[in-house]
Amino acid sequence: MSPTKVRRAPPRLTGHLEVSTDLGAFLGDKRVRLLEAIEAHGSISQAAKHVPLSYKAAWDAVDAMNNLADRPLVERSTGGHAGGGTRLTDHGRRVIALYRAVQSEHQTALDRLAATFASEPVGDVRSFQRLLRRMAVRSSARNQFVGTVSGLREGPIDVEVHLQIDEHLDVMATVTRDSAERLGLAIGTEAIALIKASSLLLFTDESMRISARNQLWGQVLRIVDGPVNAEVTLDLGHGRSAVAVITRDSIDALGLAVGTRACAAFKASSVILAVLD
Repeated sequence: MSPTKVRRAPPRLTGHLEVSTDLGAFLGDKRVRLLEAIEAHGSISQAAKHVPLSYKAAWDAVDAMNNLADRPLVERSTGGHAGGGTRLTDHGRRVIALYRAVQSEHQTALDRLAATFASEPVGDVRSFQRLLRRMAVRSSARNQFVGTVSGLREGPIDVEVHLQIDEHLDVMATVTRDSAERLGLAIGTEAIALIKASSLLLFTDESMRISARNQLWGQVLRIVDGPVNAEVTLDLGHGRSAVAVITRDSIDALGLAVGTRACAAFKASSVILAVLD
């Protein structure tokens, strides 16, 4: 008897809906769940536990919503036979209903987008999701490369990580064993290599031998001059580029100009690795 194949549900695009005003974020999923919990429990402390939020964070959220709304969403009563409590106003209930209706339409639109994307000849919703998550990563490092861990060499303290960016480009990084374990690095793990522009050294002599493990050759695509330093962008080919910041004196000494062949070199220890959970 052949084993039963497990049918996996198709991947689904999901998103977060947030309502904002000129004064800042007003309403999001967590705040709506807080309002719904207040309606269900009639108590801010019980509602906070249900979300979950700290008691202070819950009241801060309620105060912010009440301050930004044209009418209060939540009313608090004190004293009395029941000892007081918290309740939603009619306006608060209408706001929840409106949010949930918009959220439903929002998800319907995402489902429609996913179906359209999947029907394309090269459609792959999972790859599209990964792309969106990568784009959401914000960092001050000018150079960011996404790749797959293709090699790990462990030492007593450090781990040397070989990150394959594509068939033409790879990056070597050195991280501590603790960092490798915390990031869950293993063969096949997707990771992002972050390198500051100031960590890149440029040279043009192809006979020069240096100790830096990473040496990325390309052509100067752009030079942006500054009072002291200059920003140099190298075209590495195949849609990749690297940005280095060096002194203007170095520009002259190396004879750098648009079209000049040059190498961006950086130490493995200059690479910061990040993974997306």
